[in-house]
Amino acid sequence: MLSKKTTFEDIKNALWAGANTFRDNIDASNYKDYVLSMLFVKYLSDTFEESVENLKKDYEGIRLERQIANLPFVLKEEYTFGYLLKNKYAVDIGSKISEALTGIESSNAILSGIFRGIDFNSENNLGKKEQKNPLLRTLLDDFADLDLRPSHIETKDNEVPADVVGDAYEYMIGEFATMAGKKAGSFFTPQQVSEVMAQIVNPQEKDRVYDPTCGSGSLLIRAAKKGGLDKVSIYGQEVNNSAISMARMNMFIHDIKDAHIAWGDTLANPQHLDSDGNLMKFDCIVANMPFSKDKWAEGFNPGGEVSVDEEESNKSTKKGKKKEFKMESSLDRHHRFDLGVPPASKGDWAFLLHMIASMSGNGRVAAVAPHGVLFRGASEGRIRQSIIDKNLIDAVIGLPENLFYGTSIPACIVVFKRGRTTTDILFIDASKDFKKEKAKNKLRDGSNGEPNDIKKIVDTYKAFVNGENAEQEKYSHVATLSEIQENEYNLNIPRYVDTFEEEEIIDLESVNKEIADIKIQIALLEKEMEQCMKELGL
Repeated sequence: MLSKKTTFEDIKNALWAGANTFRDNIDASNYKDYVLSMLFVKYLSDTFEESVENLKKDYEGIRLERQIANLPFVLKEEYTFGYLLKNKYAVDIGSKISEALTGIESSNAILSGIFRGIDFNSENNLGKKEQKNPLLRTLLDDFADLDLRPSHIETKDNEVPADVVGDAYEYMIGEFATMAGKKAGSFFTPQQVSEVMAQIVNPQEKDRVYDPTCGSGSLLIRAAKKGGLDKVSIYGQEVNNSAISMARMNMFIHDIKDAHIAWGDTLANPQHLDSDGNLMKFDCIVANMPFSKDKWAEGFNPGGEVSVDEEESNKSTKKGKKKEFKMESSLDRHHRFDLGVPPASKGDWAFLLHMIASMSGNGRVAAVAPHGVLFRGASEGRIRQSIIDKNLIDAVIGLPENLFYGTSIPACIVVFKRGRTTTDILFIDASKDFKKEKAKNKLRDGSNGEPNDIKKIVDTYKAFVNGENAEQEKYSHVATLSEIQENEYNLNIPRYVDTFEEEEIIDLESVNKEIADIKIQIALLEKEMEQCMKELGL
């Protein structure tokens, strides 16, 4: 009799069990690292075990050893989930798990640094061994019965085992984002928004796909899938340790072994450069960047140098004031801020300028941003005008409020494109198209007979790109350059899409009649009540 295969629900349930183990002990923004890492170790162990079993059917002895050494990754016994499970009662189980992670990294170049900063022996996060050991023992038990051998995973049509495990991994990242609240904005983009952005940039075979603030990598993977995971090149960068680990595990589980995921400050230290040290160019760029990042330019001043006027600097020093740092375009060797330097307290346009500078000759960008980038003045206004004059803005799409993790404010998707054949800009106001789900709002995908908010946005954008009619009353408008200039380069969506709904005229005569009728009914009820009270002798 064939054993039952592992389903998506089975993996999801194991992940939830792991989450529940930690729920009352540490914050979700921290325990996600332990739960997702344990799933990854189980996935590696089961995959390696099945690979060795298959090789044993055809090889033995020294030939078998050689074939095992040629596998994509190799695990020593003490690095496997099975070994850790056998030792779950060990007094040093936290050390054993951390040593296993280190061993997996050091013995496999493809996995080097993948568990960056994740310490199962941390007293700060997990407490002393009296608290820590029962937690880790329970976590191992949560995954003990989960069979992740590829041949034992149930798949649907056009699905491979990696899709099932990867989808469960991404599902749980989303659930952790819900639980982590404000701390989650940096590592997860709602899937429905990711789908809109992926369809807008529309990756093609051989394209380079890039996310400069890639978080857990989910947005990047969704975009890359549109061009075929094995047909496009995938690049990402992220400054957060924990998110880098999630992204790399996410890629590996999705069977993406050649993704280029770099660690570092994308603005001050971009990692993806060409052979001449210049910014690499990308065909498709997607990003859910940090909103209005304060002190975004600090990375350009690692030594505390002063870039203000020397005389003013001397005056400040004499008065005992702290030396100031002022960001200047000349400090960026990649010339991203030649059109203007964004304000120190709002890094939105700094990230957008980086993406624009990273576009190839036919590059497309879809970036989530706060609405302020559309209308704020001063240096941001000058930057926006320059970008519009260079004909690089293709569309502005307003999204509903409370859609993103980490903020409840409404955001927008700004679309940039090189090689545009029109100077018109499409404006879409999709802010009223959503459904409430748990604590967040959500774009509808057409399932269960609901309207399809995603398709409506994408179809309107495609109509615009194809030169077809993209005008929809109270939803979208194609603005000419002269309109935008008349609005002094202000791109605030309500200036172009009128969503005002006139209030229904109140018929005072019918309202007064309704009030009179209600008064008569009240009087009759009071009489009935009075009669009942008399009959009861009250």
